[in-house]
Amino acid sequence: MTDPEALHDGGARLDGAALDRLRPLAFTVAYRMLGSVAEAEDVVQEALIRLSQADGVRNPDAFVTTVTTRIAIDVLRSARVRRESYVGEWLPEPLVGPVQSNLPVAMAAQPPDAAAHAELADDLSTAFLVLLETLTPTERAAFLLHDVLGLPHSDAADVIGTSEVAARQLASRARRRIARQRGDVGTRGNIGKPEHVVQDGSDGGPAVSARRAASTADAEAPASAVPGRARRARADELVTRFLAACEEGDVDAFLELLAEDVVLTGDSGGNVPKGMSIARPVEGRDAIARLLAGFMRRGAPIHFERALVGGEPGLLIMADDVVGGGLIGTWSFEMSFDVPDGQLAGIRGVINPEKLRHLGPLADLDRLQAWLRAARRRRPAR
Repeated sequence: MTDPEALHDGGARLDGAALDRLRPLAFTVAYRMLGSVAEAEDVVQEALIRLSQADGVRNPDAFVTTVTTRIAIDVLRSARVRRESYVGEWLPEPLVGPVQSNLPVAMAAQPPDAAAHAELADDLSTAFLVLLETLTPTERAAFLLHDVLGLPHSDAADVIGTSEVAARQLASRARRRIARQRGDVGTRGNIGKPEHVVQDGSDGGPAVSARRAASTADAEAPASAVPGRARRARADELVTRFLAACEEGDVDAFLELLAEDVVLTGDSGGNVPKGMSIARPVEGRDAIARLLAGFMRRGAPIHFERALVGGEPGLLIMADDVVGGGLIGTWSFEMSFDVPDGQLAGIRGVINPEKLRHLGPLADLDRLQAWLRAARRRRPAR
């Protein structure tokens, strides 16, 4: 059904308007597969070129989904080799949007394919994409096509190039692996959980709506889980309290927010000045509270802006005008709702400039570091 060779009828090629309509769908598939904006956009471009050169495609949506997924599988296989030699922790490239929006969009001047970013949904949280990194390329494809995009296993099999039985097994294996990973980090409610994942492994097909699946997920969720709308409101409140703690710069303010087993992860890729990133994840409420309070007490010329990061409430770390302004990095948060007011179970920061260029002007980190060094020299000795 979704084999590109079976989707031709010998007619005319698609025009530019038709290709533009398909760009958001292609980006949705590619970004979920790769967790990289730059790589996803390259895959989208290649898939649309192939589509534009094909004559008489009967089902363009199926064609672009198939081609995008297959290219992404090949890219992901080669990317795994590069990620094994990556300096420090690897995190997905963040998608960022304004807080008044329900969906992430590109920041600053919108590129020609900004519509692609605007079509993405709640299964793009950093936590969820990190979980997907534990899957093989074909497991990731089978899981995303069936559990996230709602394709029957038979269609997913055609896309991947395997049998329906094998596609079902790949998706089931992926589901179990993700469940194990969630268990490894503790019971944290809807951690990175897409609100429209099909839970029972049955063939919901494209007709299964996101809201119907979301209702099923909420009904089957553990007691600690919070339904989508209430969860978003609590997440917003937690980020507001985190911002207040940053302003106070006090250890106790952070302790009130953090889960006991919270983990702070930073991704610099070795591309920032020395001393501006953490080399490895930091674990535990006390250690992270002290680290965050110490960071804020340095008095760096920075400020925070509220934003959606991967579709979830997060923060942009911005340089002040005194050092030239620009984006330093993003913080995304993993929420735990095992207590009534909620807690932060994970903090993930991306400051690798190579992963932030798609978001707009970047800060001059060397200039920022020089300012901090000069400030330390000006500080009177105690």
